[in-house]
Amino acid sequence: MQFLYLCEHTFKLMEKNRHLRPMMLVGTGSDAGKSVINTAFCRIFKQDGYHPAPFKAQNMSLNSYSTPDGCEIGRAQAVQAEACGIAPTSDMNPVLLKPSGNLTSQVVLNGHPDGNISARDYFSRGGRIEQLFVEVQSAFSRLSKQYNPIVLEGAGSISEINLRDRDITNMRMALAASASVYLVADIDRGGLFASVYGTVMLLRPEERAALKGVIINKFRGDITLFDEGRKMLEELIHIPVVGIIPWFDDIHVEEEDSVELERKTNIRRDGSINVAVVLLDHLSNFTDFDVLELDPRFNLYYSNHPEELEAADIVIVPGSKNTIADLQNLRASGVADAIVNAAQKGHTVIGICGGYQMMGHRILDPQNVEGGLQSALGLNLLPVDTVIGKIKITQQSSFHFLPDSKDDTSCKGYEIHMGTTTAMDGTIQPLNRLTDDREDGCFVNDRCWGTYMHGILDNSSVLDFLAKNHGTAETAPFDYAKFKEEQYDKLAELVRSHCDMQKIYESLL
Repeated sequence: MQFLYLCEHTFKLMEKNRHLRPMMLVGTGSDAGKSVINTAFCRIFKQDGYHPAPFKAQNMSLNSYSTPDGCEIGRAQAVQAEACGIAPTSDMNPVLLKPSGNLTSQVVLNGHPDGNISARDYFSRGGRIEQLFVEVQSAFSRLSKQYNPIVLEGAGSISEINLRDRDITNMRMALAASASVYLVADIDRGGLFASVYGTVMLLRPEERAALKGVIINKFRGDITLFDEGRKMLEELIHIPVVGIIPWFDDIHVEEEDSVELERKTNIRRDGSINVAVVLLDHLSNFTDFDVLELDPRFNLYYSNHPEELEAADIVIVPGSKNTIADLQNLRASGVADAIVNAAQKGHTVIGICGGYQMMGHRILDPQNVEGGLQSALGLNLLPVDTVIGKIKITQQSSFHFLPDSKDDTSCKGYEIHMGTTTAMDGTIQPLNRLTDDREDGCFVNDRCWGTYMHGILDNSSVLDFLAKNHGTAETAPFDYAKFKEEQYDKLAELVRSHCDMQKIYESLL
């Protein structure tokens, strides 16, 4: 009956060309699942004939993405835009904070670097926060003129009362956008009643009025067993529970938080090509490796233990927000020696972005862009030097992998880096040739290479190259783009079937 109502309801709205109120997903705390549920609703609205877009006023993440127009935003908003079937823009995440160590973050404003700032200065009264909120509202206004509805996402807890007046991401943004707000609570971590009740009671009256429902996330077991608990919670807070989303592990959508890496330490598995990603202190763009979890030929794990890295068939040195500091930590922990030993034993060693820089002979930072040391010796696995500068390269690229080979397959990736890497002496063999005739990366041999190209592993020709080098027979190409589309649909169906969509749509009128 609900499905029939929804179809009729959606048809009538489309027929009248009704504009929906923005929807906002906020949380009782971090890692409650806001990003994933936001992605689900982005897909649901697209399926129902609307033209939705995601929005997060301020994101703090080292997992970023380059938009088609050369801007940088949080990776989560790029994923949500993909679920909407639209290209990501900087208006979807106008403020991105990228922690760089020493209690400071790089501020990316409207897609471009805008200096570094400490947390104290960022949140100080009368500081930059008010200026940034003006920019945030302008971005939202531009976005809302193009898309319907806007699906907003909050950050962390909405009831951090010590930061409330300086918070531009949660309820202040919800009120400015006149959004219908839904509180996402993680039942799996325990303390559901206290976290929901405390969150609601700490809101101001006008904020509580914007709250239209609660979505309980990560429920394990028989949901009907929570019927009494649901009723008790609604009586406590006088807000309906509009959905209870079951725990799932068979739907794969890219995660935003690096806390997910703690669950990706499978370690070595016989019968697979074991791939170890070096777990850096400032690791960025770990979604570069998600495809390796899905392709059955590979076994992915993250580690900073020398013996676990040397046991891997493939070692990947990933991107970093503070390349020199991470390189120094690798030396102090013995991981640098383990990476070099793996290469000398004939294991494959790959560097991506900051990892590419680390694999070279030397890294120079003459302008103290990263702070601290102005130079450091690299792992000396690639014959290149890197100079870090203040200009950030952010762009999507099409390229040919191993341009001197017979394979002329077109690949896609994106660059986000502050640094120029050149040959130490003479020329180097490039790993990639871009369609604009630029060259990228350094290829020493089949088992030692580096690149600035994030997303390079999402290309089936690159995965096939790695698998073939490690004795695995060729299989049908793994179509990652098609796979992701299927996952968005599965996620949307799960959330739709466990939410009161009638009540949610009514709140958006």
